[in-house]
Amino acid sequence: MTAPGELVIEPKDGQPADACVFIIHGLGADGHDFEPLVPALALPKDSRVRFIMPHAPRLPVTINGGMVMPAWYDILAMDLGRRVDEVQLKKSAERIQALIQEQIDQGIDSQRIIVAGFSQGGAVAYHAALTFPAPLGGLLAMSTYFATADNIDLAEANRQIPIEVQHGNFDPIVPESLGRSGADRLKAMGYAVNYRQYPMAHALCPQQVNDIGKWLSSRLN
Repeated sequence: MTAPGELVIEPKDGQPADACVFIIHGLGADGHDFEPLVPALALPKDSRVRFIMPHAPRLPVTINGGMVMPAWYDILAMDLGRRVDEVQLKKSAERIQALIQEQIDQGIDSQRIIVAGFSQGGAVAYHAALTFPAPLGGLLAMSTYFATADNIDLAEANRQIPIEVQHGNFDPIVPESLGRSGADRLKAMGYAVNYRQYPMAHALCPQQVNDIGKWLSSRLN
């Protein structure tokens, strides 16, 4: 897969970043999908957070009749098992991990790096964060599922990573049962997970945006 680049939003007023939040978009979107979220988070004015929103490559997607679109991996079936191309998913996770390492190499403390993902991007976020070899500041999984739960080599460095899982209880694309199942699997693996549900479909809602802003502030204060 080729890497088509990333949208990078630097801290206001030209201040050097001392923290970084990755937001990984869903199927058929691109990094700009979450660009409006940044000002809506209402982070403290003195926060120095860099946001990085990678763009997925264009791939044929089986469930969409083989149509080529921005995708982190192929989805083979939309059943409750959500069969996916794990090789492609893990390659995408490795790409995110390389971007995380770039931030660390530039001087950002790994524990001030948050990995967030929505839908398909959330499945990548799960794998990237839970297998990263240095301790990260948090994992935010939005309207997604733990696609590699049965085939993941968990990193000891992130056994204590704060995990926030959020899902809409009217989601017709990724049923809430998949989101809750992912959280339950993590708990069974020994992770501390906070699960929130919202009266929404496959989207973000104002209360959720408010909660995300508060959670990020608590992690990066």
